[in-house]
Amino acid sequence: MTKEYLNAILVDDDEGNVILFKNILKDLKIAVKVQSFQNGKDLMKYLNNAEALIPEMLLMSYHIPQKSILECLDEIKMDFRLSNIITGVYAEALSEEDVERIFVKGSNIYIKKPDNYKDLKRVISEVVTLNWQYHTSGLNKDNLILKV
Repeated sequence: MTKEYLNAILVDDDEGNVILFKNILKDLKIAVKVQSFQNGKDLMKYLNNAEALIPEMLLMSYHIPQKSILECLDEIKMDFRLSNIITGVYAEALSEEDVERIFVKGSNIYIKKPDNYKDLKRVISEVVTLNWQYHTSGLNKDNLILKV
C-alpha cells in the first residue's frame, strides 16, 4: 500500500494543546494531515457525515466537553465505517480505572501526557510512527495497543 500521508484528527478544547500537537506532527518525518475539533459533539457530527474523510488516527484529550470521551469511543467502535480508526487518548494523569475504561470502550492507545516538550514530541513521534507502519505494511491494526 502506498500512502503519502496519514490523516489524523485531534480533539482538545485547549487551543494551546492543539497548537503544540500540530507543531509536533508538522515536524515529524511522516507527513500528517491534521484536522482538529474542540469537543466530542462536533467530532461525532463530522465523523457521522457520510461525506467525511475518515482518519486513520484519532488523538483525543480525555477531558473534552459536550460529549464525553467514553461516549465518543462507544459511537466510533459501534459504527462499521469508523471501527478501524486507531484511537489514542491522552491526559496528564488518569487512574488505572479510567485507563481500563477507555481500553474497554475501544481506545488503542493511552498516552500519559509528559510535562515537557521534548518527551511529548518523542511519545507522539513513536505513536504516529507505529500507526504509520501498521497502515503501510498491512499488519493487523486490531492488535495495536500501546500505553506510553
